[in-house]
Amino acid sequence: MTTEKASLLGDERMSLYNTKKKSSFGKYLKYLTHVVVIIGTVYLCLSNMTGSEPVGVDTNKKKNVIFMVTDGMGPASLSLARSFKQFRDQLPMDDVLQLDQHLVGSSRTRSNSSLITDSAAGATAFSCGLKSYNGAIGVSSDSEPCGTILEALKLQGYMTGLVVTTRITDATPAAFSSHVDQRFQEDMIAEQQLGEYPLGRMVDLIIGGGRCHFLPKSQKGGCRSDDRNLVEEAQHEKGWNYVGNREQFDDLKQGHNVQFPLLGLLADTDIPYDIDRDPKVYPSLAEQVKVALTALSKATKDSDKGFFLLIEGSRIDHAGHHNDPAAQVREVLAYDEAFKDVLKFIDETETDTIAISTSDHETGGLVTSRQNSPHYPDYVWYPEVLLNSTHSGEYLSSKIVNFTSSTDDVTTLDKFIAKEILEKDLGIMDYTQEEIETIKHFSNDQSNLLYVLNNLVSVRSQTGWTTHGHSAVDVNIYAYTNSKQISSQLISNKPYHGLLGNHENIEIGAFMESITGVDLDKITKLIKKTKHSITTKFNSIQVDEMHHGAY
Repeated sequence: MTTEKASLLGDERMSLYNTKKKSSFGKYLKYLTHVVVIIGTVYLCLSNMTGSEPVGVDTNKKKNVIFMVTDGMGPASLSLARSFKQFRDQLPMDDVLQLDQHLVGSSRTRSNSSLITDSAAGATAFSCGLKSYNGAIGVSSDSEPCGTILEALKLQGYMTGLVVTTRITDATPAAFSSHVDQRFQEDMIAEQQLGEYPLGRMVDLIIGGGRCHFLPKSQKGGCRSDDRNLVEEAQHEKGWNYVGNREQFDDLKQGHNVQFPLLGLLADTDIPYDIDRDPKVYPSLAEQVKVALTALSKATKDSDKGFFLLIEGSRIDHAGHHNDPAAQVREVLAYDEAFKDVLKFIDETETDTIAISTSDHETGGLVTSRQNSPHYPDYVWYPEVLLNSTHSGEYLSSKIVNFTSSTDDVTTLDKFIAKEILEKDLGIMDYTQEEIETIKHFSNDQSNLLYVLNNLVSVRSQTGWTTHGHSAVDVNIYAYTNSKQISSQLISNKPYHGLLGNHENIEIGAFMESITGVDLDKITKLIKKTKHSITTKFNSIQVDEMHHGAY
């Protein structure tokens, strides 16, 4: 800095500048290694551009493939969560998320039927490497079952696993482990995940929510349209080991005490948002991932084949549908913690391993700005509002509906909304009587009430949303590997070979097919006779989920 600039700053500001510069110097050294890697990446990329082929991957060599999906997370979600974390933890502006350090490209997300995809078609693009229509689960655009990367690797001798925070029968995990015409066929999806289709059992480890579609309506938490109890059948007829609560999950000893196959159904439907999650009742995504990585790694220790693991940060999508910024940032950060554990695993294993992380689509049309008046807007965004909010709109709307059903006293309800909900749970002190009246108006309508509550937070934080649905925004691709061969192919700019730059989502599926040497067309021929047509109607819980927009 020149003397002239220093004099303009003044002694105090110059001193502050130097202090911050010194405190940041260690971080700059930390990232120096990343710079060197980037330079190497660019060099290899330029080599590919000149026409030379990537080194290529020995498809016969033992390897692990960890595919991670941030359902509904677009680039703005990263901006939101990053700024929130910096504010919450008093971090400097150069502190970034784990994901930020491993960005390699971006993905275009259109489906076969629309420029805006749903999660089913998005996941099928990854699992089968082909475009299909919105709603398709492991089937092609003409509703024919398509072979998935999970099935292909299992038939090659890999161990396989699914770890999610939504129902295990939801679109993303379903598209890797089942084949049905429409995503709402969750009863059939559950059956196939346990092995009821031509290939038999293809999944070794399942951890997530979704007991609902494994139990009959006659049992607590069940919603199947028939009388089958798949949990009992899985244990007594198919040899599955079952985990259904936190205590049983803890008995897995972080993956050191797992017996395969493992069926872990930790909630009736979705595992609660991280902002609402009681750690004594529900494990975090990172905890679930640790169990899966340890268990699958131990199981393949003496094998010449590794494992395939699907990990989904499922409820980022739900927070987007609900336009809930406070829940959104916690879901992204919970996923980032899980991603951190995956990186640690890769650094410590001697087996060639790659982690690929991307989104099926963006949800909510999220932007970290909002114009609250017709006047020219201020350039502000307030993460402290999200920090003050200690529960999701989903949780609080349920809380209000339950309270309303227990009292007819208007004065009591007014006080409950003002003191308990607005002040205590949302940290909102500048509420108006009009806002209280609006909440009271929807106090028996949870579906719309959650939007009212989330809007109170969004307006005050000046967080913007354009839709309760999905958008066509390109999403990011992240990757990390300990293999020089895989790294070389990863940064190839050739279509269907590498992930550097901008890609169609099907190219991500093709990349996994390429590095593992499987032939998905062969698997497709093996599953032709899979029962996949629609045989049941929507049940009440499925209609409710669609109404809420968790789609």
